[in-house]
Amino acid sequence: MTGTAVMTGILPQEFAELQPFAGKWAKPTEYERAAERRSATPEQLKAFYDAILLRLPDILERIDRYPLGEVTGGDRLLLHMALSLAEIAPHVEFYKSDPHVPFAFKEERMFGMHSGIAD
Repeated sequence: MTGTAVMTGILPQEFAELQPFAGKWAKPTEYERAAERRSATPEQLKAFYDAILLRLPDILERIDRYPLGEVTGGDRLLLHMALSLAEIAPHVEFYKSDPHVPFAFKEERMFGMHSGIAD
């Protein structure tokens, strides 16, 4: 897989079943992943959660082959999707797939110093 895969959003063939989720969930920054979570429906959160959770061990094993910070190509998309799982998992597991944090202020008010930095 080359850097072209990142530009085109193509996952490695072994993860083809996750391809329908790549456009929405393979985001390079924490801020983008949180924005996708907030804009998702509960059904979208649960569908992504159910699909990627089963493949998480395979994804982690695959990206663990790279030195820290050097994941490339379609594998980088998988890394971003795994990070999106970390973003949404509490919402599926604790908040009944509600994309927002119950009884909290508007999250959009928070903009971290690292918000524009890709992972």
